[in-house]
Amino acid sequence: MTNEQIVPAFYSCYLFDFDYTLADSSKGITGCFHRTMKAFGLPSVDDITIERTIGLPMRDAVRRITGLTDNGEIETFLTHYRALADTYMTANTHFYPEALPTLRALREHGAKIAIISSKTSHRIREAFVRDKAEYLVDFIIGCEEVKELKPSPEGIRLALSRFGLAPEDALYTGDSATDAAAAKNANVSFCGVTHGVTTAEELAAYPHLAVSATLQTVLTLHRIGVKL
Repeated sequence: MTNEQIVPAFYSCYLFDFDYTLADSSKGITGCFHRTMKAFGLPSVDDITIERTIGLPMRDAVRRITGLTDNGEIETFLTHYRALADTYMTANTHFYPEALPTLRALREHGAKIAIISSKTSHRIREAFVRDKAEYLVDFIIGCEEVKELKPSPEGIRLALSRFGLAPEDALYTGDSATDAAAAKNANVSFCGVTHGVTTAEELAAYPHLAVSATLQTVLTLHRIGVKL
């Protein structure tokens, strides 16, 4: 049995994860975790331990990284983390070279575009505004807009509902097994990118159109030319 999906001529809607898919914010995330852990007197961890949690709900990430289990302590940790993020996150978030050209090419072909992420939508929006690229996205669905985060299909289904489209009209692109599972649960096509810490083999274990090292594959699938 293969997990490869059939490539249609073109989708009307392209949905994307953010961290490790469109942009690399790992420096900001690791920096805020290290600073917060130091402030709380918690043992230090290496960057890769933190990076492996990128894309998870923040409370789950804090539990894995710090070992904290008390909900009150986790909330206190997150309050301190968020205050640091106001200073360090967007400044240390950078779009991958092919990200904005890919979104621009899809826009030029009339595609609807949205982002489904476990990150806060305002933090994602800051990066688009900074790079004067907010016009490339119709809307962002972050952790505040849903009750259940990925791999729940809620965010993807909410996007489809806003667009008035069916699952077969959409392609979701992400970097993690959580993204792939969300696409599967929402019954939409999936394209995996290996910008992050999830391997191609891990992504290919889920139904997919393609697994690639570059977002440009989304365009190649539909023969859309773009000059990077």
